[in-house]
Amino acid sequence: MRPVLLLVRKDLRILRRSPVLLGTLVAYPLVIALLVGLVAGYASAKPRVALVDEAGLPHTITLAGETFNVDKTIRNVSESVKLVGLSRDEAERELRNGEVVAVITVPQDFLSNLRGMLHSPQLQVQTGTGTLASRVKQQIQALVYSLNRQLQGAFIRTNLGYVHALKHGATISFLGRKIEILGLDKSEELLAQLPPSSQRDRVIAFVHDARLALAQTDAAMRATANPIQLVEVSKRGRTWALSAQVQSYALAVTIAFLTLLLAASALAAERDENVIGRLARGLVGFGQLVWAKVALAAAVALGLGAGIALVFGIIIQAAGIEGGEPWERLPLLLAGVALAGASLGALGALIGGLAREARTASLVAVLIVLPIVFLGLVPKEVVPAAAWISEAFPFSHAARLFQSALFDSSPWSGTGREALWLLGLGGGFGLLARVAARRLLA
Repeated sequence: MRPVLLLVRKDLRILRRSPVLLGTLVAYPLVIALLVGLVAGYASAKPRVALVDEAGLPHTITLAGETFNVDKTIRNVSESVKLVGLSRDEAERELRNGEVVAVITVPQDFLSNLRGMLHSPQLQVQTGTGTLASRVKQQIQALVYSLNRQLQGAFIRTNLGYVHALKHGATISFLGRKIEILGLDKSEELLAQLPPSSQRDRVIAFVHDARLALAQTDAAMRATANPIQLVEVSKRGRTWALSAQVQSYALAVTIAFLTLLLAASALAAERDENVIGRLARGLVGFGQLVWAKVALAAAVALGLGAGIALVFGIIIQAAGIEGGEPWERLPLLLAGVALAGASLGALGALIGGLAREARTASLVAVLIVLPIVFLGLVPKEVVPAAAWISEAFPFSHAARLFQSALFDSSPWSGTGREALWLLGLGGGFGLLARVAARRLLA
């Protein structure tokens, strides 16, 4: 054990004497993590949807006695997509080349059907065949739902006006003509002035029953128009940039880059510095040499991971964000960080043993770590094969372990399962690295 600790101490001294190298090793993965976050944020941005207006929608339109600003209404209800006005040919061309993900066409008879309401006006939707198709369909459905809600409110108010006229009487306009509505109240007054008879009494009873029935028309019409209402309760929470997933991926990405590069270059550097021969003559065995680099990776990952976790926690705590950093989970997180660093360090040591030279090892580590990271970021639902391949590397297991350790209500099942994966992968890569380390003598 003492030779391993001495080697770790030696490597840490080398890092301390090379502040530029240490700063690069720390800053580079942080920059990569930031870029990954920006790309993920762009992936969740509003998709671009073409709007083909064949009906010639006017600037304003009057429906059910209310005037709607068409442009403003469309902007207000299109929060989930970015609508772009195009001609039919332009829209089809941009849909083919992927510049828009869908095309919404307003047919020529849209306005006449909307004003007459004898037939439901239709919007035609054409989507591409990419992975965003289902998401865009849902967002366009939400767009149509929002438009329906606004128009529905106007029609309900108009219909309730007619009901009010039936109950109390009114003068209404229909097709440019004024029509006098007698109403139930006036009808009952007139009936009361007629001579008593069984027919009059039957009509008065009908008027009474009709008034009772129509008394609940307002609430019934609104309830049937909206059988289920969605009530949004505003509540403070984490922004996307400070979410649990982003924090977990930031830790995993940073540690993956740092430990792979560090372990690979540190092991290969023993040959470049002409010390591998002296070490192999009895001072340190190949197994001890590999585990020293694994321990170095774990120690550096632990220090950097603790710093990242503290920065996230302080920002969230200072901002008073609900669902803040669970400080009591920090020991569990740091244990997972050290384990992830060791597992990734074992993979880095294997790369260093196979590459033999420090510069080659560093280049190969960068070339390998990028696919490993991006494979781990691809959701299983999008490309199942990528998720299966990522299971063979420690990155995805590390990210899931961090998220479970920090934010699962009961973290032991998730962290235990991922910890076993990391132990198994780290042990396997470590044994292969011990064999590959013999190449350093050649």
